Parts: sequence; C-alpha cells; structure tokens
Amino acid sequence: MHLAYPAVLAVLLFSVGVYGVLARRNVVLVLMSVELMLNAVNLNLVAFDVWLRDTLHAGQALTLFTITVAAAEIGLGLAIVLLVYRTRRTAAVDEVTALGDRHEADDLADAAKEQAAA
Repeated sequence: MHLAYPAVLAVLLFSVGVYGVLARRNVVLVLMSVELMLNAVNLNLVAFDVWLRDTLHAGQALTLFTITVAAAEIGLGLAIVLLVYRTRRTAAVDEVTALGDRHEADDLADAAKEQAAA
C-alpha cells in the first residue's frame, strides 16, 4: 500500500474539519468538525506506523490514546452545549459570547430591541 492514499484522505478529512470549525455556527457541528480533524490525525498515525513497520506499534498506541481523549472531549463538550442551551435557548456560536449568567440589564436590552422591532 502506498503512503499517498491514506495521506491524501487524511488531508481531505482535516480540510473538511477545518472548514467546519471556521464556517459553522452550530456548536454541535463544530464539535463534529473537531472530531473529523482528530480522525484525520489518527489515520495519519496508523498509516505512518504501517509504512515505517514499527515493531512497537507506537502510532497505533498513540491512536488509541487520541481516541480516548476525543471521547472525553466530546462528552464534556456536549455536556457544556446542553447546559448552555438550557440557559440561553440557543446553540449558535455567535450568540453565546460569555459563559456567565445573564443579567437583568441584558434582559431589558432584549426587551427594548423586541419593542423597537415591533
């Protein structure tokens, strides 16, 4: 097997992931894009491990470690997204600017904007 095939596939996966992180506004889609990027790295690790014929299989061991870290990252990320959605009623990246509680001044400003729009 040539090294170029998995390397090109990994570059394509990583590029789609970067596009998703930069262009998407939904937090869940951004998390999915980060997972695509991590999977591209895992594909490179395994491909280079096979290509180098490493007797210790360090690339595959590191891949297992990154899969574990990715699983923990997605679990914490989804928990934070659910918490933010419960308090803010939105999962858009642009609308969530701070992780603190909303103040009454923010609520009054939102009410003034709604009255001005009506």
